[in-house]
Amino acid sequence: MSLPPMLRVSRLTKTYPTAAGPLTVLHEASFELAAGASLAIIGPSGSGKTTLLGLCAGLDRATAGSVEIAGETLDGKDEDERARIRNASVGFVFQNFQLIPTLTALENVLVPLELRGAAGCEPQARALLERVGLAARADHYPVQLSGGEQQRVALARAFVNSPKILFCDEPTGNLDGETSGAMVELIFGLNRERGTTLVLVTHNPELAARCQRVLRLRSGSIVSDEANVLVG
Repeated sequence: MSLPPMLRVSRLTKTYPTAAGPLTVLHEASFELAAGASLAIIGPSGSGKTTLLGLCAGLDRATAGSVEIAGETLDGKDEDERARIRNASVGFVFQNFQLIPTLTALENVLVPLELRGAAGCEPQARALLERVGLAARADHYPVQLSGGEQQRVALARAFVNSPKILFCDEPTGNLDGETSGAMVELIFGLNRERGTTLVLVTHNPELAARCQRVLRLRSGSIVSDEANVLVG
């Protein structure tokens, strides 16, 4: 028997009320993604990429359509239930890092585990910081870290819950070329090691080229969904 998809999106639509009338920023988007697969979402600014990502991750509610993550539907769930699904199955890396400034790198990585009520997890968090090359920076605060280092802390935090699916919103957008390349290697290295499904919004051609599929949006609609020719 075939396994259900890790992510199933069906006719997803998001509309906002405006003074000029309803504004539809995403129109009936549908796709499925298997466990362990990788998908890049690309398109011009304003095409609905980040809206689609937020809906898929359960960070926002759709106007119509449905999202299913790891066999659980987000439809009709209250915020507590959606938070439970996110904490059980989802990791998220934001473009602006969203680290808590009053917490050290180690404490930031530990936040998802503390929200889950897990105890004795410091060794696991330290091991992830070591994996992303920041073992020596565990006790530093975000203001003491470079942008690239902050993004690596955010990546460690996203993986500390061993998520089934990782959503990344422009994970290399604020990084220079060398740091961006290192972040790409980390994301796909952790994907291979842990079998985590990846969904990436990106303007970075190198990052999109590393994904197995590329989904292109224009004006809120999916205009293509193609397999990538992977190199190496």
